[in-house]
Amino acid sequence: MRVAFLGLGIMGGPMAANLAKAGHEVTVWNRTPGKIVEGARVAASPEEAARGAEVVWMCVSDTNAVESVLFGPGGVESALVEGMIVVDSSTISPTATRKFAERVQARGARYVDAPVTGSKVGAEAGTLIFIVGGEESTVDSLKPLFAAMGKKIFRMGEVGKGHAAKVAMNLQIALIYEGFAEGITLATKLGVDPGTLIPLINASMVHSGVVEYKAPFVLKRDFSPNFPLRLMHKDIRLALEAAKESRVKLPALETVEEIYEMATEDGHQDLDFAATLNLLEKWAGLEVKPVLAPTA
Repeated sequence: MRVAFLGLGIMGGPMAANLAKAGHEVTVWNRTPGKIVEGARVAASPEEAARGAEVVWMCVSDTNAVESVLFGPGGVESALVEGMIVVDSSTISPTATRKFAERVQARGARYVDAPVTGSKVGAEAGTLIFIVGGEESTVDSLKPLFAAMGKKIFRMGEVGKGHAAKVAMNLQIALIYEGFAEGITLATKLGVDPGTLIPLINASMVHSGVVEYKAPFVLKRDFSPNFPLRLMHKDIRLALEAAKESRVKLPALETVEEIYEMATEDGHQDLDFAATLNLLEKWAGLEVKPVLAPTA
């Protein structure tokens, strides 16, 4: 298929590369020039990339970035034609998504929101999980592209439901990780070796995919960004905005958002979101570091 891929960040770059490897005709664009994808043509603007494409696929930072890529100067809108499909794998406001879709559909094109989960590792390996909102027939037509980048597709309903589900999932990830970070900080303060605590967690009812994935990085003191703290902070705010619109109270997330705000003030915004642990360590006057190597 002829695909315009817009946004070559931590997730978008590997996703576009996997499309090219699978034999699709890929044209790429990135806001910051200089990034390339092997086997893909580089365009100077979203509009140029989208001309002649069957599918325009976006993976950019936030709601404002999606709006700019679609409708700003040099945006996709002027290249839209009947039958073209616009897919958004960013994580943005469900309300804004529905508005963007209406504007795209008014030009005869179709719209799908398809945020992903699986982090940097999944993007590189082509094992992402897609969380999709859109007409079933349109989603079905995209399956060759989904297959090149991921392992599973979950269609949540009509346009906007993919982003709604993703925001709800990231809410849970943020809360689960923060619980883990607080627990391991307290245990360390009480003299428990983190290297012995992790196997206990993984063998017990509090085991989770979040802890299983993040714990090895924490124990190695590796906070390089698989999912940058600034982006998780953005997603937390999206969840709080959606909750306010829907008159839903999220007291735990409100507290965690304060932690992210302080972590940002401390300069951790470009590290992995696991770096909220650094703030807890600072307050506790310790460093979570194993004495013994973790055992199975």
